[in-house]
Amino acid sequence: METSKRFLLLSLVPGIGPARIKAIASHFPDLKDLPFADIRMLARIHGIGEPLARQVHDFFRNRQLLDNAEKAAEEQLVKLDRIGAGLLTLSDPFYPSLLREIYDPPPCLFVRGNPQCLGKAGIAVVGTRKATPYGKQCTSMFCRELTGRGFVIFSGLAYGIDMTAHAAALETGGTTVAVLAGGVDSVYTDPKGTLWPKIIEQGALVSEEWLGSEIIPAKFPKRNRIISGLTSGTLVIESDLKGGSLITAAAALEQNREVFAVPGNIFSKTSRGTNDLIQKGIAKAVVSVADIITELGPQFGTGIAGQQERLTTRPDESLTPLEKEIVGHMDKNCLHIDVLAAESGIDIPTLLVHLFELELKGTITQLPGQFFQKKYR
Repeated sequence: METSKRFLLLSLVPGIGPARIKAIASHFPDLKDLPFADIRMLARIHGIGEPLARQVHDFFRNRQLLDNAEKAAEEQLVKLDRIGAGLLTLSDPFYPSLLREIYDPPPCLFVRGNPQCLGKAGIAVVGTRKATPYGKQCTSMFCRELTGRGFVIFSGLAYGIDMTAHAAALETGGTTVAVLAGGVDSVYTDPKGTLWPKIIEQGALVSEEWLGSEIIPAKFPKRNRIISGLTSGTLVIESDLKGGSLITAAAALEQNREVFAVPGNIFSKTSRGTNDLIQKGIAKAVVSVADIITELGPQFGTGIAGQQERLTTRPDESLTPLEKEIVGHMDKNCLHIDVLAAESGIDIPTLLVHLFELELKGTITQLPGQFFQKKYR
């Protein structure tokens, strides 16, 4: 019996969760000898005890239970092969080392895509489903620069910030991993396949849930611990005082990982959670990727040569002198047209004409309320 099948079988034993499977796997690395272990031997494993030891012992000796479990495990392996997916177990050398360190790592990771990208340096980027233009722009800026420096973007493929994070990583040719609350065979948030096929090409879809499993609310917090567990730090971009992204931040803290948050508008509901994380000292306020790298250490600062130049705005030779002057008044913060008119000395009707031209050239972007900002690419 192969190792992956044995891990699937063990996960079907009632009362056995990820933390206990990790403990058992530390004594039986490939689980080959587990079916032959006696109750006393099993009971000595930390966190097991005699009642659970007896349950594991009896499971592997109940022919009917074992036959049914083996059939279910074999069906999963066939389905995985059918969709070109694979299975990583705790005993697999490709199992991500950071995830292995957490208290309750998934004993089985269903992977559709490149499993090796799970072990690369990465940042979790999470946030509200009700993302504002500000939140999306921040997400795009951070993720573009992070992927440009060689980081993998990990997120949950939920609407809003998550989707924006994956899309930004893909647009720059970077690597991104989507951790799902359901099976990797069904991406309910992206039924038309706008993103997930590209994620498989440039990264991976990952889940601890069996193929065809039902998606229920309790699975989302479980999913969130994987997002944070795969990375050295979690970046929260926009969240109200309650939400899945705050659960991910809490999981990161429990896993002794760094938490970062982008400050937001104090009048916006979508920034109440991030501002609260910062105010309570739970998260470090960041306004650039450099802030993240400084906190994580110099080993995370090495990237592709010349990326910083590529990720800042470049002078466009097609701009007129007046357009270059207008752009020169803008920085990373968005400016209202009244402020831009006052700083440039250009009347608003003339300014609107040139701003429209700059939008067409892809140099700036307009936000709601007549705010304008340079595009970073």
